Amino acid sequence: MIHLKYAFLSDTGKVRKNNQDYVGIFKNKYGVILTIVADGVGGRRGGDVASEMAVSHIGQLFESSRVDNESKGTNWLKREINAENRQILKTAESYTDLSGMGTTIVVAMFIERTVLITNLGDSRCYRYEADNNSLTQLSTDHSLVNEMIQRGELTEEEARIHPQKNIITRSLGISNQIKLDISSFEMNNDDQFLLCTDGLTNQVDDPTLSQVLGDDSLSLEEKCTKLVDMANAAGGPDNITALVVKNDQEEVK
Repeated sequence: MIHLKYAFLSDTGKVRKNNQDYVGIFKNKYGVILTIVADGVGGRRGGDVASEMAVSHIGQLFESSRVDNESKGTNWLKREINAENRQILKTAESYTDLSGMGTTIVVAMFIERTVLITNLGDSRCYRYEADNNSLTQLSTDHSLVNEMIQRGELTEEEARIHPQKNIITRSLGISNQIKLDISSFEMNNDDQFLLCTDGLTNQVDDPTLSQVLGDDSLSLEEKCTKLVDMANAAGGPDNITALVVKNDQEEVK
């Protein structure tokens, strides 16, 4: 049996008045863990409504789900994330002050040693592997600048300061149809998974993320705090959320 430890922290940042990020950790009766981070977009209060809807609705449904293997998990994610997309669209159409609201979402589902990853938008999931001290982005940014990188029109360094770096090409609440890519990974002992919003990754680069995750002197709570503090120290122009999950092999019995 694996033993997962987790911690998260969400912060408004130094500039924004409201926090439109939302985060949640949920467990069903089979011991499967679902972690979700969302970053709301649009409207005076639409963004925070959309992100809270996505996390709370999907999370509550998961707690009563019968997901206990990879196939069920994949089908469940496709079905429920699509259903939540339709619900966000319906709600936005019903209330004028919520018109145009949407949210990014990044999800990691832990089924024993299998991890299912999916996302819409530019909220990310990374894996830090202690064995070789490496950090890998498991999610794909659905953003204008990433598409430009893939076409060879921008370098990653240029993308970090591009004036249109915040334009996302996929999210919940944009259209009736969403394209959801779900990837499966095998979890190793001492692996850590970081789910975060762009308020962190726009301010803290990957080598620094790796350094913090690899610091064994810090608890998971302290790692989340340090990452948020670093983003704020770099200006904190956006909401910042960091969620860390660790496969703690020392706890395995």
